[in-house]
Amino acid sequence: MSQLTHINSAGEAHMVDVSAKQETVREARAEALVTMQHSTLQMILAGQHHKGDVFATARIAGIQAAKRTWELIPLCHPLMLSKVEVSLSALPESGQVRIESLCRLTGKTGVEMEALTAASVAALTIYDMCKAVQKDILIDGIRLLSKQGGKSGDFRVDAND
Repeated sequence: MSQLTHINSAGEAHMVDVSAKQETVREARAEALVTMQHSTLQMILAGQHHKGDVFATARIAGIQAAKRTWELIPLCHPLMLSKVEVSLSALPESGQVRIESLCRLTGKTGVEMEALTAASVAALTIYDMCKAVQKDILIDGIRLLSKQGGKSGDFRVDAND
């Protein structure tokens, strides 16, 4: 089993020194699911929400969050992201919105936390915009879908998961 990288030999939390690492292209994808009443989703899709375009606002919030992950998550490095993409897909049959984020850079450390933060904040933004209409919206399924690059190699969630 691998050791925790953010714990030093004295058992203390620390920021990992990446100065000796090679720069490589790194990419990560993450997702989140937001479940709501069919009527709430229908209002969003019909563009009838009184706060405006919920999906556009959530997309921008996710992009901003990815760029500021290092300010939100202790021990994360500030990164020069070359691409952040947040896509939202309505799943009307289940009353869900699926959010998928993609983060990419050429650098010395991975972008998994940025992708996860983008998906999470986009989901939270949907909740924030819709809470006046429905308070019991469920946010779940936040997970890393894939990552490429770096010393630990590639990772992809099993398609059946």
